[in-house]
Amino acid sequence: MELTILKKMFDLFSFFCLFSWSLAGVFGVDEVKSVSVTEGESVTLNSDTEIQTDDMITWRTVQNNNLIAKIKENNNKTDFPDERFRDRLKLDEKTGSLTIMNIRTTDSGLYRVISSRSKTPLYTFNLTVYARLPVPVISRDCSVLRLYQNCSLVCSVLNVSDVTLSWYAGMSVLSSISVCDLSISLSLPLEVEYQDKNTYSCVLNNPISNQTTHLDITQLCKTCSDYIHCCGFTEAVIRLALSALVGVATVAVLVYDVRSRSLQQKKREQTPSNSD
Repeated sequence: MELTILKKMFDLFSFFCLFSWSLAGVFGVDEVKSVSVTEGESVTLNSDTEIQTDDMITWRTVQNNNLIAKIKENNNKTDFPDERFRDRLKLDEKTGSLTIMNIRTTDSGLYRVISSRSKTPLYTFNLTVYARLPVPVISRDCSVLRLYQNCSLVCSVLNVSDVTLSWYAGMSVLSSISVCDLSISLSLPLEVEYQDKNTYSCVLNNPISNQTTHLDITQLCKTCSDYIHCCGFTEAVIRLALSALVGVATVAVLVYDVRSRSLQQKKREQTPSNSD
């Protein structure tokens, strides 16, 4: 029994060693550096080394092992063979650090830097590129006419991913909604009183940046006794026209019902009874 347990422990230890060795073969070092940046900006992946005599520094993408950049110490000759990065890469002549300019969301991924002297990766970088955040738009929610009641608002953003949209009252979060990966439109409602004195703001954020729009209650939350000033002339006219149509239809139904009842009453009066 003891020998069996020892054998299992040895097998487990061997598996752990082989697994650790395989990870070292993939990443070259224990550390994977995480780097985040917003699209359109520039980012530098630092090799934290100095190019030695007859040394060559190469950069590759881990996903498909594509060579994207290399530099040799003896002549400082650089080469950027990957067309996806045309005119967007730069190598430091002393360290071989890689700078990616005008970065795109499609540039996200794992990057590995290798020195020809060591034959093993110096570092692996996990690069995440976030899309630029739009400014949230706060508007009056005119889907329901609310005379002399609370002010209905909605905060909206279009075509976003990996973000959170939130309503704040001061520094406190009132509500929020998040989306990952998919590029969709988000909207978040809020109701406030017309005379509310709190400070409200709508915030769109991802892990590295945010966009904020502050609510001006005096501008958006006017008393809706004059509906045109609340939701705009065109929408007001449309809604008033629809209300008028509904009113006319209601009156027509009532008139029809009254006439139908009157005709039925006359028919009953004109029909002789069975006793006659």
